[in-house]
Formats: sequence, C-alpha cells, structure tokens
Amino acid sequence: MQALIHWARDWRGHLVFWLGAVMVGLLSVFFAVTASKAEHWHAHFLQEHGPLAMLITPLGLMLIAFLTRRFFPGAQGSGIPQTIAALNVQENRLRRGLLSFRIAFGKISLTLLGFLSGASIGREGPTVHVGASVLFAVGDRVRFPHHYLDHALILAGGAAGISAAFNTPIAGVLFAIEEMARSFNERTSGTILVAVILSGVVALSLLGNYTYFGQTSAHLPPGWGWLMIPMLGMVGGVAGGLFSRLLVGGSRWLAPYTRQHAVWVAGVCGLGVVLVAWVSDSFIFGAGYEQAKAIVQEGTNPGWTYPVAKWLATLFSYLSGIPGGIFAPSLSTGAGLGAAIAPWFPSVDASAIVVLAMTAYFTGVVKTPITAAVIVMEMVNDHAMLLPIMATAIIAFGFSSLVFHDAIYQVLAENFMPGEDPDTKDTA
Repeated sequence: MQALIHWARDWRGHLVFWLGAVMVGLLSVFFAVTASKAEHWHAHFLQEHGPLAMLITPLGLMLIAFLTRRFFPGAQGSGIPQTIAALNVQENRLRRGLLSFRIAFGKISLTLLGFLSGASIGREGPTVHVGASVLFAVGDRVRFPHHYLDHALILAGGAAGISAAFNTPIAGVLFAIEEMARSFNERTSGTILVAVILSGVVALSLLGNYTYFGQTSAHLPPGWGWLMIPMLGMVGGVAGGLFSRLLVGGSRWLAPYTRQHAVWVAGVCGLGVVLVAWVSDSFIFGAGYEQAKAIVQEGTNPGWTYPVAKWLATLFSYLSGIPGGIFAPSLSTGAGLGAAIAPWFPSVDASAIVVLAMTAYFTGVVKTPITAAVIVMEMVNDHAMLLPIMATAIIAFGFSSLVFHDAIYQVLAENFMPGEDPDTKDTA
C-alpha cells in the first residue's frame, strides 16, 4: 500500500511538472506574438504622428519604472541575473522573492509596455525569468523534493524559456549549463531535457517549425577568407565587452540616484533613446529583430550609424531599470556591425561576415561562447558555418575578457543575493 501511495505521488509530481513545462511553452508563444504586435503598434504610431510620438518613450519608461518598483520589485532587467541568484541561495523563502507567478506576470506585462514605449529591449531574457518562475512556483506549490527545487526546476524553466523563445532547443540546454549552472549535473539533465522538449513542442505546434532569422547559405572562401575570423572576433568581442563594462559600471554609478528618483532616471534614459534615434536617423526602437532579419536575409546595409545607435539605445534602455532583455538587441547590433564591415571585403560573402559579427558581438556581451555559437547556428540553420562560428566565438570571448573580465549576468546576479538593498540593484 505504501509503495502504491509513493508511486501515485511520484506520478502526480511528474504530471504537474509536465503541465508546468507546457505552460512555459504557451507563455513563450504568447509573449513572442504580443511583443511583435507591440513593436508594430509603436512603429505605426511613430510613422503616423512623427516626432510628437517620440514623447512616448520617456513617458512610457517613467510609467514602467514606477509600476516595477511599486508592484513588481524584482522584475527589473533581463531576469537572468535573478534566475542565477535563485540558484545560489539556499532558502525557498528568498527564492520566492525572485521567482514567482507574480514576477512572471509583471515581467511579461511590463516588457510589453517597454516595447509599446519604444525601448531597445528583447524578450528572450525575460522569457528565461518567466520559465524559471513558473516551474519553480509550480514545484513550490506541490512541494516537490528539495533537490528539484534547488536547481532542476529553475534550470529547466530557464532552458525551456530560451528554447521556446528562439526555437533553439540545443542552445536552451547549453545556456542552462554554461551560463546559469556553470557546471553539468547528471541529476538535473533529464529534467532540463524534458522541459525543453515539452515547451518546444508547444511552441512548434503553435508557431510552426521556423528559424529565427530564416536560413542562410553563407560560406567563407578557403585560405585568406578565414582571416576574417580573428578580425571579426576582435572587433565584436571588444565592442561587446565595452557594452558590458559600461552597463555594469553605469548601473552602479546610477544606483544612488535610482534609489531616490527611479522614475526620473528612467525618463532621462528614455530621452537618451529618443536623442540617439533623432541624431542617427535610425529606427533603433524595439528588439531590432526586423532590422537584423533584413540584414541577414536580404543583405540590407543600414550603414555605421545603425550598430552604433543600437548599441547606445540598448545601453540607455537598461540603465533605465525597466524589465527587458539584451539578447535580440545584441544580435541586431552585431548584424549591423557585420553589414557595415562587409563592403570593405567585397570578395568575401557578406552574409558570412554578418553571421560571424553577430556571433562575435553576442559572445562579447554575454561571454558564453558555446551557447552563442549554437544559438546563431540554430537561428540561421547554416551548418556549413559551424566551425567559423565557433572559432569566432572563442576569439571574441578572449578579447571581450580583456575589456571586461567578468560575465555580465554573474556580476549582476550578486545584486540579488541576500543582504543587498533592493533599491540599489543593477538594472540588467
């Protein structure tokens, strides 16, 4: 009889976990669809009402900063630092302040408001936070064993979020291991895989089997064409490392002002985004997905102003303290960087330069070379570029570390550990 009760309890736990993974997939699809609509609504409003519509950005960021601090503390930034912090604390009471259904709701709602306001943010990091929050909250409610709550459910939720957001299941698993856990744990690997598969199946069922940036047939010419790899790795790595350094340093410098005047700081940062858009005459609002896809698929070249403007707009957006990620804006910045460099080397396939520049810059920002290489490879579905992509990621990692030694998410996670003043937490 005891064995039957134990068996029933185990299956109840498995069923709840599976339903939680399905819920992560559904929320990821909802988030993706609504974020895209929010970006299109902002672009349409800007086109219809011109410069007057730019006031939406600072006013919107001020509203989001107020709502975040008043109703959803802990939902700011990308959410990956909170997820990492939750993995490192020992008490579930502390984890509940970082991962919960309330946080998940706030993360989605406020990030969508950010897109409506024109902030240069992405939804991928927030999707990681949402996935980890949902699976942790589910496990906490049904009283899963502590070894599940300690790491497995949080890692599984984060991996499922990446997988469903990008349609990159392998990258989801690797990101959980390389960035969030910083190690491989045999006990949690099965849980992560099941969550990724279930959430991925849901996303594929609703959105179809798509690749994030379509499909490329890029190639590097043999011989001297491969000399592009160290050059792009150096440029992208340095640019990404500088972004991380300024983001962390700027967040710390602004912390005293944010503590007293969070709403006004967000407004000033919003004005910074608008000023960058006006000076550069570039559309740098939103995630930058459409711009990056046009560069990758159609060979569009927006010129040097776009990657520089996107770099600055993304920096201002995160310093504002609103919820939002850096994955998609980083990929868009990297694509713009590659498009600007490509005309200098007319004998090299421009799409290959763009793909490698995306890899280099993204690696430089997040410092996860394996994940970055697999994400880009899965997003463009170009296996012929796998070795150049991996080599570029390793080189970019090295140059980025010369500019900013630490991994950005690991540094920012320290601000969500016990004992930190929540009002001084970094914003990314």
